[in-house]
Amino acid sequence: MTAETQSRESVVGSGAPPLAAAELDRLRAAVSAALTEFLDRQRETLAAMDPTLVPVVDEVCALAVGGKRLRPAFAYWGWRGARDTASPEDEAAVLRAVTALEFVHASALVHDDVMDGAHTRRGRPATHVGFASRHTVEELNGDRHLFGTGAAILVGDLALVWSDELLRRSGISPAALTRARAVWDTMRTEVTAGQYLDLLRAAGGLPGPDGALTVARYKSAGYTVQRPLQLGASIADAGPEVAEAYTAIGLPLGEAFQLRDDVLGVFGDPAVTGKSADDDLREGKQTLLIALAEEEADEAGRRLLAASLGNADAGPEEFDALRGLLESTGARARVEERITGQTARARSAIATAPIAEDARAALDALAVAATSRTA
Repeated sequence: MTAETQSRESVVGSGAPPLAAAELDRLRAAVSAALTEFLDRQRETLAAMDPTLVPVVDEVCALAVGGKRLRPAFAYWGWRGARDTASPEDEAAVLRAVTALEFVHASALVHDDVMDGAHTRRGRPATHVGFASRHTVEELNGDRHLFGTGAAILVGDLALVWSDELLRRSGISPAALTRARAVWDTMRTEVTAGQYLDLLRAAGGLPGPDGALTVARYKSAGYTVQRPLQLGASIADAGPEVAEAYTAIGLPLGEAFQLRDDVLGVFGDPAVTGKSADDDLREGKQTLLIALAEEEADEAGRRLLAASLGNADAGPEEFDALRGLLESTGARARVEERITGQTARARSAIATAPIAEDARAALDALAVAATSRTA
């Protein structure tokens, strides 16, 4: 039995409610409907400006339409857990508000792929790669790669602009919108700062496991669980006890989610994840897996890391050797142990949080789903 299998069995086999408790099918349908309505309106607006802008909207659509919808789900249940049944907030408006998180996520994905030089995203060319190909097909002037990079930066920026617009136009009350803005602004600052920290770490700053965990916290963990939960709580006008409980849930769970993502990026099935298992190694992502392997590797292992990690010319044999190193040094097993431990911390916090029982069951189910996933 692999460390990953043991970790998943430890998480899943500990009495979690069924995923149906989170009502994900209903939430995903509501989020998709809100995205479709919003993007159809934006397509009309941009097409009226100039028809050549339609591919820009289509690219945001392609990014926003896919995905697991975990961030809106956490935000929705953050609201449900803390709402007053006499609250003036309409559920449909709340669902539109939390859907705005999908645009923040789309923006982060596009910019992250540019920074990493990624080739694919969700089984299709990364945004900068797709626009570089468009440059070639349409026989445009200048450098195709610069065109692709520039277009991707603008697509990511536009998604971030639209996140604000959808939140503002969601229909939640003015008071709720004002409360939500405080969490929203903090979250977007953290995401951007986290992207810089990731860039810095790739250049040799923030070394070691602590550096990897710092990047994971601010680049992904906060805006995946903690801030969405607090966004929902702010819409519900919850008190500080709920906000603190959501931090106790969100930080360890967000970290475990990101660490699972790191494991899947190297050991996942490409047919399920939608990206090559070699991409993270080719891009030289400085994850906790890599930091732990560097600590334990012998001289030969360090030479392998230096020669193959982040080497665009390396091939399957080198990347398989790197995967073997991550296993033999115990790095993968240690990351799986941390995923299990952080998930347990989050679930303990869920069990004692001052929230409604239906939200408690939903968040517990989401915690297991987010950290035992295969894609």
